[in-house]
Amino acid sequence: MAEHHTVGAGASPAPTVFFLSDSTGITAETLGNTLLTQFPGQRLERRTIPFITTVEQARDVVALIDHVAAAGPQPIIFSTTVGQDIRTVLSQSRGQFFDLFGAHIGQLEQALGTAANGKPGQAHGVGDAVRYQSRMAAVEYAIEHDDGQSLRALERAELILIAPSRCGKTPTTMYLALQHGILAANFPLVEEDFDTMTLPKPLLPFASKCFGLTSQPVRLSQIRQERRPGSNYASLNQCSFELRNAEDMYRANNIPYVNSASMSVEEISATVLQRMELHH
Repeated sequence: MAEHHTVGAGASPAPTVFFLSDSTGITAETLGNTLLTQFPGQRLERRTIPFITTVEQARDVVALIDHVAAAGPQPIIFSTTVGQDIRTVLSQSRGQFFDLFGAHIGQLEQALGTAANGKPGQAHGVGDAVRYQSRMAAVEYAIEHDDGQSLRALERAELILIAPSRCGKTPTTMYLALQHGILAANFPLVEEDFDTMTLPKPLLPFASKCFGLTSQPVRLSQIRQERRPGSNYASLNQCSFELRNAEDMYRANNIPYVNSASMSVEEISATVLQRMELHH
């Protein structure tokens, strides 16, 4: 059983939140944690239990939840299990049960005029082979084209992220590839690129595919200090210079851009998809 703990300070025990799934648990975590963001001051301990595929396993999970319930506050349960028999067993625990799947499947069946297939593992498995292979091919493309390492087949890119070093190019392209199947390359902007304010030569034919990232100088300096402490590369002056010139370059070449300093990878990716009108 996979576990993830988030425990805050304080004497009283924190409620335990269980994310239960018959697959990886990613969907249960995502949906459950999205709801929990509305309670930012609440201390919680989180535990993810994936691959609950039999009634016997479900009973073992219920025993664990009941044990936790007996020792402290009532647990909270977010479940995305598909099978009705497994969901029924899990709902009988002493925790507060939120069925993130069953609560809406009946409405969907009615709206679509067809019955759900009841098969687990569809969201993050290989049930859609074409989409899965597309995502894996996109990941390979992102790895090859990370940080300007390769210019091969750059014309195939659906997106080229450009930015000074450590502004979030790599995690964003990887996320877009893995989650959305976007063929994304990323290209670093270095001091020499700011001499003319035109895009780096390899990118000129693909300006319409470019999207820029920028940051706050202090934030960028902090990140770079972790990589090269005390270097000019990490100095506040150098970071300010690069960010200021990068933004000037974006504006001069009509490149859309966003400040990534206070954004998560998910938020950056959603912004890029929306503004570049990319859909998969």
